Amino acid sequence: MSDIIHLLPDSVANQIAAGEVIQRPASVLKELVENSIDAGATFIQIVIKDAGRTLIQVVDNGKGMSETDARMAFERHATSKITDAADLFSLKTMGFRGEALASIAAVAQVELRTRRQDDELGILVEIAGTRVFKQEMLQCDIGTAFQVKNLFFNVPARRRFLKSDNVEKSHILTEFYRIVLVNPTVGFSLIDGEEEIFQLPASNNKIRIENVFGKNAKKRWQQQLLPIDSTTNLGRIYGYIGKPEFAQKSAVQYFFVNGRYMRHPYFNKAISLAYNQMIHTSESPNYFIYFEVNPQSIDVNIHPTKTEIKFENEQALWSILSSTVKESLGKFNVVPSIDFDQEGSVELPTAVSPENVRPPQTNFNPNYNPFGASNYKRPNLDWEDLYGSFEKKEQPIESDTNWKPKNVLPFEGVTTITETQQTIESTDNRADNFQFKNRYVVTSLKSGMLMIDQHRAHIRILYDMYMSQIEIRKAFSQQVLFPEVLELNADDVLIFEQMMPNLHHVGFDFEPLDPNSFSVKGVPDKMGTVSSIDLLLVMLDKAKTTAENLTEVMNHTISLPLAEASALKTGQRLTKEEMSDLIDRLFACPNHNYTPDGKKIMTVLTHDEIEKRF
Repeated sequence: MSDIIHLLPDSVANQIAAGEVIQRPASVLKELVENSIDAGATFIQIVIKDAGRTLIQVVDNGKGMSETDARMAFERHATSKITDAADLFSLKTMGFRGEALASIAAVAQVELRTRRQDDELGILVEIAGTRVFKQEMLQCDIGTAFQVKNLFFNVPARRRFLKSDNVEKSHILTEFYRIVLVNPTVGFSLIDGEEEIFQLPASNNKIRIENVFGKNAKKRWQQQLLPIDSTTNLGRIYGYIGKPEFAQKSAVQYFFVNGRYMRHPYFNKAISLAYNQMIHTSESPNYFIYFEVNPQSIDVNIHPTKTEIKFENEQALWSILSSTVKESLGKFNVVPSIDFDQEGSVELPTAVSPENVRPPQTNFNPNYNPFGASNYKRPNLDWEDLYGSFEKKEQPIESDTNWKPKNVLPFEGVTTITETQQTIESTDNRADNFQFKNRYVVTSLKSGMLMIDQHRAHIRILYDMYMSQIEIRKAFSQQVLFPEVLELNADDVLIFEQMMPNLHHVGFDFEPLDPNSFSVKGVPDKMGTVSSIDLLLVMLDKAKTTAENLTEVMNHTISLPLAEASALKTGQRLTKEEMSDLIDRLFACPNHNYTPDGKKIMTVLTHDEIEKRF
């Protein structure tokens, strides 16, 4: 029997590695820009087309590569960052695995132009699908220029799973923010097609934050940021936190360690506790916090994206971070304080002799008449007789069973039934609907007993209604007395603008205030008391994870959160008429067994199942 274990070809191995390293165009951008930073570049230009599908170009003025290095860079695990395993615990560069360029070249058409300062000519390398098509000398500028064209051209399945252009562009902007915020001394330029989105000169951290997020003048980043800085034996923590009054639901929050972006929920909790009772529970503070620690005390090699960082002294750093944030909030008088120190205060004279205290005296002339002598006499208007008519008992009006009040609009879904009526009806009509635990509507069937989850049933009813409103483009909007303001990041605005037409169809009404904020003037008429801002942010989060063609699933993305927010709540008491109406409307839905997200709505207990229990 022949052997069955064999080595995979390099082309196949590279494509497998690309699945972990290169997930979307934003991943390509991240790897190329980080290489430029490691090469000592002081200015980096980025050009994208079609959200990175067609072209991602990164040009830097770094130290460049030799002819051998330019070719060797595309080999797997070829790197200049580390030499042995011990170097993994003292990393000072962004890249170190040597997989990025090999992974990119395995799924795209790559063109590399590079030249060192001491070389007269540069190197051109063209490679696609791990195959080298050209390598020659040419004249080019000092530094390195990468052109990545037709991403996933040889992996059509991966290309089909890319999201819409707006979603992919949003991911690109997210990676761009993470890089530029931690490298303020490097100039950046981002060009989308023919439009230059960002032109960021070299600066300091605070100015870089203003340049990136300062397009929305309402935020006033220069005024809202409070500096923090703490240096201990474990390292240094510095950066900026936002004042409590600028907290928002979609806060801007960034952690960096040794020049690398990271996600760390544990440290985020420390900051949230420092703002306890200073901001609303639904809001979060803005912050940009940088850690400088010994590279040997952290491990960045636990996830392909290198955003999961393991700290050796995590608990100690948590305490330092918490105290540093609290100190900054107190130092800048953000936390109110009471001062009982009376030193330097002005003393008021309070010693007054009791015998000098006299009550005020008033004098008046009881005979004074301001009108002088007058023959005026009040006319007799028979007020006594008029008042007496009101005290007479009114005669009862004969009842008219056909009488109806005029100009009264019916209020849908509201009925008034006394407790006595409810008791009599539930006793006399035992086969009618009844409510169990204010959660389930129970009714009888020929085959047994039917139990319906009232919350899930109402979700299905409202979901179908909102889907229908979007399709026919007709809905009722309820204008709000005090409009709320929805503030978004620049990358979220792209997706939200694509959602707005369908949001109008279900009853939302918006007024743009500036490029990144909108006033919510109207909401769907059956939305209830839920916050419109919270609901819109939930819809926006769901839209970020939709399929490639966003329009195909946008109706579902909008209708489901709106139905869940507006549906009857568990524990809400229903009248018999409301229960009957709920059942009728549920069975009028095409799919009345499951909610739109696949949860079961009803269950049947048959006669046999009930008899087995006795």
